[in-house]
Formats: sequence, C-alpha cells, structure tokens
Amino acid sequence: MPPSFKWDSLKRWETLLAVVLAVVVIFNISQSSVFLRVDNLVNLFMLHIEKIIVVLIMTLIIINGEIDLSVASVMGLGACVVANLYERGVSMEAAILVGLGVGALCGIINGFWVAYVRLPSLAVTLAGLIAYHGIAEMLVEDRSIGNFPDWFNQLGQKALIGPLPLSLVIFFILFIIFAAVLHFSAFGRYVFVIGNNREAARYSGVRVRQVKMMLYIMSGVIASLAGILFAARLGAVRASTAEGFELDIITVVLLGGVSIFGGKGTLAGVGLSIMLVLCLRNGMNLLSITGNTQSTVIGVLLIFSVLIPNLTQDFQGFWNRRRMIAK
Repeated sequence: MPPSFKWDSLKRWETLLAVVLAVVVIFNISQSSVFLRVDNLVNLFMLHIEKIIVVLIMTLIIINGEIDLSVASVMGLGACVVANLYERGVSMEAAILVGLGVGALCGIINGFWVAYVRLPSLAVTLAGLIAYHGIAEMLVEDRSIGNFPDWFNQLGQKALIGPLPLSLVIFFILFIIFAAVLHFSAFGRYVFVIGNNREAARYSGVRVRQVKMMLYIMSGVIASLAGILFAARLGAVRASTAEGFELDIITVVLLGGVSIFGGKGTLAGVGLSIMLVLCLRNGMNLLSITGNTQSTVIGVLLIFSVLIPNLTQDFQGFWNRRRMIAK
C-alpha cells in the first residue's frame, strides 16, 4: 500500500453515496427511456417535495444533537389550521399566516422544554407528535376539507419558473440558504460545537439555549410551510395529512451521513441522500415495484448507512494496530 494512501478518501460517506447514486441513475436510464425526461425529473422531486423540504432543517437539528419527531404532526396541523380557518370564512392569505404562526408556536413549545428545561428531545417531540396530531383531529375530525381557491391549488400543482412548481423552487432556495448557514456562518459552527459537546460549548460562551430554540422555531415554521404546500398539491386536507412522514425524513438525514449522536454531517451528503432515495423510488415506480418493497429497500440502505462507517472505522483501527505491531 503506497505511503500516500489516505483512509479519509476511502471512508468519505459522500463519495460512497455519489458512486451508488451514479449506479442507480445508470440503471434507471437503462430500464426506462423516460427517466431523463424533464417531466419525470420534476415528478421525481414533486412526489416527496414536502418531506425533503423538512429534511433540510432536520439535518441541522440532528447535527445539533437533538431530534424532532413532531415535524409530520406540525405539517398536518399547519394544513388543518389553514383549512379550518378558510372553511370558517377567513381569507386564505390570513389563514396561511396563522398556519405558519401555529408552526412557530409548536417550535417554541418544543424548544422551551428541550433548551430551557433540558428534557430529552426524543420525549418532548414524541409528546408533540401525539398532541399536535390530536389538535389537528379536533379541527378537522374525520372530514376532508377542500374547495380551496384556484390560486392556492396552483401553488402546489402549476409550474412557476419554467417546469418548476413553487414548492420545488422553495426547496432549492432553502437548500442554498441552509448550506451557507451550516457550513459558512458562526451559527452553523455553533450547531456543530453544541452537537459535539453541549457543556463544552456552554463554557466556551456559546448561547446553547438560544441556538436550540432558534432551530426548533425554524423546524416548526418550515414543517408548517411544507404541510401547507402539501395541502395545495393535494387540493384537500384531512387530519391524517403527512402522518408517518417523520420516519422517512429522519431516514434521509441519517442516510446522508449525519450522526444520530450529533456533531457530524454535511448538507452535501444529505443532498446526495435525497437524490439517491428519490431516484431509487422513481426507478422502482417505473418498474412497477410495490410501495412495501420500496420501503424495505430504503430501510436496508439505512441499516448499511449505520453499519458501514462503523465497520470502516473498526477496520482502520485494526489496520493501524497491525502496522504498529509490524514496526
């Protein structure tokens, strides 16, 4: 083995994701002549656009050493608030603002218990998952609310810039913003430092509570926005809107190389993970593979995303010890 060989170049998770993504794309192209068509590529994103919007803020939260299991319930609640208010005669514009405000309030509630009371985020947001979904059921009950204004439905269904709908434009803008914040700002450095060691960050003068509170408020607002966009795309709202989305969202984040223990991850890795999951699902849809099988494939990928870095690290340690003994 040449002395210049770098283990870091082998174990970079982003590199592996890029290779797997390239293989999947080549396979999809070979199996379907429509895969590279613009309408199919747009559809590739649009079937899961609301989830991947929330993936962006979930990335920051997990790097920060926390988690938010309530995002799907906040998505549903935001959509139900908008639908309920519109049904009562409130203008859609005002209803959307209230829906976003409700999302911010959910974030404040989560952030208060996690950042200031210092309860485990797993417990706090699991309680939020149940509570926010319960409120949504109180607002909508077992009905389906629709008949929204045409302009609202077009927000989720009609192209805005070229072939791109509004929600896809929002995703790309948010991706650039979050990449800049996470990797090129003081706030992003604080997110990593706190995720590595909360107490060390606090003793270093980092305002730990404020950073965590800000992250949860952003999570609430973005989740509510995603839920409203989901309502616009479907044209109707039920209490079960977005139910179960939190597992898919967290899966994509972890598959992107973000450590569940915090302090490690890149938005580039998460971006590759998003593309990999979307291409896999799209390819399997083109091949008429059932949803259960698709979920199994994604689940297996998640298991490997946890095992491979650990096995690589163990093998590297074994190799280093062997070299030391050889000397």
